[in-house]
Amino acid sequence: MNAFMVSARHEMLNARRTRTANLLLVVFIGMVIASSVIGWVTNQTVTSVYQKVVADGLSSAPNPFSGVSPLYYSRNAVIYVLLIGSLMAIVLGVQATLRDRKAATADLVLSRPVGSVARLLGQLAGLGVVLAVVIGVSMSISWVIISIINGAPLGWGDTGRLVAFSALSWILLATFALLGMLTGLRSRQETTALLVPFVIWSVVAFVLPQIGTAARPVSLLNPVPAVNPTGGYFDLVSALTGPLSVTEQFKRASGIILQDSTVTGDATPSVLILLSFLVVMSIVVVSTPRARMRSGLDG
Repeated sequence: MNAFMVSARHEMLNARRTRTANLLLVVFIGMVIASSVIGWVTNQTVTSVYQKVVADGLSSAPNPFSGVSPLYYSRNAVIYVLLIGSLMAIVLGVQATLRDRKAATADLVLSRPVGSVARLLGQLAGLGVVLAVVIGVSMSISWVIISIINGAPLGWGDTGRLVAFSALSWILLATFALLGMLTGLRSRQETTALLVPFVIWSVVAFVLPQIGTAARPVSLLNPVPAVNPTGGYFDLVSALTGPLSVTEQFKRASGIILQDSTVTGDATPSVLILLSFLVVMSIVVVSTPRARMRSGLDG
């Protein structure tokens, strides 16, 4: 069995044994499932109030949930992927490379004729499988819940959109897992390896969008991307920070895929930006020198 397959299998086994990672996995799956239930409760509450208002003759307006896409109930999953899923991916990535350095596993493995690129790609593949399984389980359960809410199985079109959203979520989480792997490889201390990617994540998720849109930080927790103001300063800053705000690009593409009526446009540019970050991060990680991989931690 080659180094790639051994590394991938080893990473999947380690991810299953890690308590912190398992806790985050359970929380993530639970929150994604809860998003569908929350959407259903909102629908029932609003519909109940609407029916009472109509019965009292106070309104003749149509039910606000009339004609709503079945995928409406999964829209909150966007923010859970962005928040909990990204942090989960970072932790998995950091632990993947940091574990080797702490236990001197990488030094032992790379003392043999094993390619460093194959080793890192194998670890990434193992993490990718773990992330794919988590996302797949979450979205499968969401599909069942949404089908129950609608009283019929989701059609092929809506199912395809849910699959596309799952794939997009995997791209985002894999990118953050790579960020974690990179800091795990480059940091000299364990605390730094964990802290740095969290800081970078907060900058990408909150600081950059706020600079480009002047949105309140709390509004960035909305699954709908912030609206860019127009005029002078904002046009320039948005052009610079927009492509770097991968979380906002994720929200925009997800909103279009899930047929959120508040998000319009073409998802292709946002998807390409996310793919570009994934490719760049992959290249940066696999380019890590062999000596760096074999180095230990300070203290």
